[in-house]
Amino acid sequence: MSPYAIDLSGKVALVTGGSRGIGRAIALTLAKAGADVAVNYVRHREAAEQTAAAIREEGRRALAIRANVAELEDIDQMFQTLREEFGRLDILVSNAASGVLKPFLDLTMKHWRYTVDINAGTLIPLTQRAVPLMRAGWGRIVAVSSLGATRAIPYYTLVGASKAALESLVRHLAVELAPRGILVNAVSAGVVETDALRHFPNREALLQASLERTPAGRLTTPEDVAEVVLFLCSELARMVVGQTIVVDGGYSILA
Repeated sequence: MSPYAIDLSGKVALVTGGSRGIGRAIALTLAKAGADVAVNYVRHREAAEQTAAAIREEGRRALAIRANVAELEDIDQMFQTLREEFGRLDILVSNAASGVLKPFLDLTMKHWRYTVDINAGTLIPLTQRAVPLMRAGWGRIVAVSSLGATRAIPYYTLVGASKAALESLVRHLAVELAPRGILVNAVSAGVVETDALRHFPNREALLQASLERTPAGRLTTPEDVAEVVLFLCSELARMVVGQTIVVDGGYSILA
């Protein structure tokens, strides 16, 4: 057997926003590597249950947990369920996201607070509750970001700003938690064709432009992102601390 095989047997993971798209791909990839997985969702119960069922087909334990990660009470209840069902947590993937997609002049401070709170702010209470469940000397926290953190994208003002804040939080948390053996990183996904992209007014133009200028010759898939998350959760990434890994087929390196 290769010494580089990734084996997460015995690990427990929580994936927020894990019912569909990138979150589902991450949950299934971690399960295929041996982890038991809690799938968080807020609206799409059927999809979450289907993802949990697919995880069980891999021979792993799975649990679908409804919680709005923008609400502290929901987060507290979710972690209480984790303690009762698994007794521990080794991997936290903060993937759940939302936001307001409008021209800048149409935005309000209410839009700002909502978007930043759910896309960046929620990493704070999630991490604070996850760390006590992580066994001494080992833990992985991965946040899912996007290219809007560093690039200007139409209608993406608030989401982009919130993702930039998320990446900054990752760096600061990484410095504080690395001495405990808990590694904090982020993955920044390129344009991925998921249900979330349906909310973009310029969806078709965005997809076509991305395809045309991606050196790899195709769009990024949820599985592409999930496999990088898997790497960050493995011992192969034990010296990767506070980084944002871009998964976009080379799209972002072009001027």
